[in-house]
Amino acid sequence: MDTVTIDVAPVALPDLLQIARGAAVGLTDAARERIASGRRVVDGVLASGRAVYGLTTGVGHNRDVRVPDEELVGQQYMIVMTHSGGFGPLLPTEVTRAAMAVRLVGLTRGGSGASPAVADSLVGMLNAGIHPMLPRTSSVGAGDLGAMALVAQVAIGAGRAEYRGEAVSGSEALARAGLPTLVLHGLALVSANGVSVGQGALVAERAGDLADAAELVAALSMEATRGNPSIALPVVADGKPFPGLVESCRQLRLALEGSYLMETGAPASVQDPLSFRVVPQVHGALRDTTDFAGRAVQTELNAQADNPLVSPSDGTLVSNGNFHPVLLAIAFDALRVAIAHVGQLSDRRLGHLWAAFFEAMAGGGPRFDGPPPDLPGMHLRYAAAAAYAELRQLAAPVSLDVGVLDQGVEDHSTAAPLSVRKADEALDLLADILAIELLLAADVLDLRAELPELGCGTAALYGSARGAIAALSDRSTDAVHAAARATVLSPGARSRRT
Repeated sequence: MDTVTIDVAPVALPDLLQIARGAAVGLTDAARERIASGRRVVDGVLASGRAVYGLTTGVGHNRDVRVPDEELVGQQYMIVMTHSGGFGPLLPTEVTRAAMAVRLVGLTRGGSGASPAVADSLVGMLNAGIHPMLPRTSSVGAGDLGAMALVAQVAIGAGRAEYRGEAVSGSEALARAGLPTLVLHGLALVSANGVSVGQGALVAERAGDLADAAELVAALSMEATRGNPSIALPVVADGKPFPGLVESCRQLRLALEGSYLMETGAPASVQDPLSFRVVPQVHGALRDTTDFAGRAVQTELNAQADNPLVSPSDGTLVSNGNFHPVLLAIAFDALRVAIAHVGQLSDRRLGHLWAAFFEAMAGGGPRFDGPPPDLPGMHLRYAAAAAYAELRQLAAPVSLDVGVLDQGVEDHSTAAPLSVRKADEALDLLADILAIELLLAADVLDLRAELPELGCGTAALYGSARGAIAALSDRSTDAVHAAARATVLSPGARSRRT
């Protein structure tokens, strides 16, 4: 098993994703010392008798209520148990592991004041495969308190966890793995945005991959309709050098390398409809918005996002709002808009492919003496329109939608976990629509007496899709769509990212 070692240097998103997908984790001595130095500040403040939010006082509207010394440890357990509300389907294991890894990285940034034992608990659970069972709905995005409290429950021997494929109590999972239960002395496990940041990393990666696939599918539609490849020429990218637009043009050129469209006189028109002509601009916007979201995730992952925040320079704990991931929430709101625009282009191109099919039939296309062949793209075109309607609804912002909580004290939230989750759902719908565009483009191409020379990228996509469909024993539209969707999402079917 691979091991990701966390140091005091910034942690990269690929390392986080490795842990989410099962890699073991370790800490350097420097990371452990940074955690310990923060804890020494906390211990010093506690010894001084000063009031510290959440440690020697209550939380929320009880922020100014002093907790007696003999009740301090009990309060930490009470905070964990009372904040661990949630319901709905469980988060996938890789999201749970990502959330735990995000919190572990946060501890090593030095602002939490956590004890080294807290970090060791997370390391132990990740490496043993103890995965707290986290319901999908629990946080409003002012710290993922509900989900992270459920992680803390398992660490202290309560709650529920999945261990080697079996749902067991937290205490049993720790016992089976030979791990000690954690004794709490602070808010460090609970006050974090593990789910929002962890799932955000996974979604940002998916969005980048799907942008590549979208370019390939659009290029195949261009070949099916004799589109004009001038839209991707270097002069276009040079004229408006947004990084995403430049990359989109490059990917289209790679996909169409060797295509008959590159021959003089091959395009049907000097200028195509906008759903073809503005592919680099719209797909480029998805790429740039994905990059923006990824940078927000990267910053949150390596931030000191704790409240109270340890200030080693003067030995104090500072009340603050760094737990508020508002930029991340806004970034994923924006990402869903960009995803919807790409889906809208695909839906509009489906309309042109539909017309191209019937034009080919009217202009002397093949006649069927018996039952017509399978035409899954034609069959699924209306389903694509239904999927786009749903995708359009997901584009609505959610980061402004949380009300006032806790007697007016918690009067702003970000809905970050919802914003990220909806972006994940939007990517699923975009993949559904692109799969149908792939099928309909292939249907149109198959009407030709002879398949034209396709580009190196589009030929691979077309061949993979036709091969996957030919291997099916069940030729229902649902099964064919699933095969086409898998082809769209397959790394081997995408153009080269070099």
